[in-house]
Amino acid sequence: MKKNKYIIISALMLQLFGCKTDTKNADNGQLNVVTTTTMITDLLQNIGGNAINVVGLMGSGVDPHLYKASEGDVSKLVNADVVFYGGLHLEGKLVEVFEKMEKTGKKTIAVSNALDKKELIGSEYFASNYDPHIWFNVTFWKQITTYVTNELKKADPQNASVFEKNSNKYLEDLTKLDAEVRAKINELPKDKRILVTAHDAFNYFGNTYGFNVVGLQGISTATEAGVQDVQELSKFIIDNKVKAIFVESSVPKRTIEALQASVKSKHHDVAIGGTLYSDALGDKGSVEGTYIGMFKYNVTTIVNALK
Repeated sequence: MKKNKYIIISALMLQLFGCKTDTKNADNGQLNVVTTTTMITDLLQNIGGNAINVVGLMGSGVDPHLYKASEGDVSKLVNADVVFYGGLHLEGKLVEVFEKMEKTGKKTIAVSNALDKKELIGSEYFASNYDPHIWFNVTFWKQITTYVTNELKKADPQNASVFEKNSNKYLEDLTKLDAEVRAKINELPKDKRILVTAHDAFNYFGNTYGFNVVGLQGISTATEAGVQDVQELSKFIIDNKVKAIFVESSVPKRTIEALQASVKSKHHDVAIGGTLYSDALGDKGSVEGTYIGMFKYNVTTIVNALK
């Protein structure tokens, strides 16, 4: 696998060095934007609208922690005017690719650069020392929206007014989202706000909306839960009378099913409250296929299961 990885990176570098011409879409002159995760793809589509061409590397249900660049990604990256990615080692397997791209002069932008590192959640267990799941704080996502808008203006000044208009509308939608989410969460008593999930993707959500969040795996899905982790968390669930635990769309459900079985083996019962979208949005064209739709769906699922 390592050999394949270096072949892909080498191929990418050769193509990048060989491409010195303007890579804007030959058909309509649009800025070619490549994104990594589905959340970032949705963000760029909202801000750029019809003024840019957005190509996402990752689809629904794809785990960015484990994603590896494919040969098909090479042409997408080569033809990009700008690449937007999460940063904070979210796309762990692509970090080397982005670092090498920057050295060739290709514009790569980590959206996490919008945020003050002092406001991020640190993690001694993760390579970047920060939790990368920043989209679960709507205020952060608004800051990122403004940052991305300004970067698009620099890359394509002719469409600056379009980006500004779309951005202002999206910021209004995000403000409404935050209000709706808080109203829904207020239906749930504070002592029931315990969120148990497959991995630690929801800590920003917990900090923002007052949930005690516990993940079976660590911040990165590259780490695997052991028998002791399952036993300790099953005891926590029983001690705190947690009614439901949650599967994640981008993480195999067997880990949560093992946790449920462990609880039941101790003569207690806990339900699987549903599937949450953590590292990827839902299917394209569905309500959960947008950032705002995903956020509303997650909160409704959590509150209804824990009531």
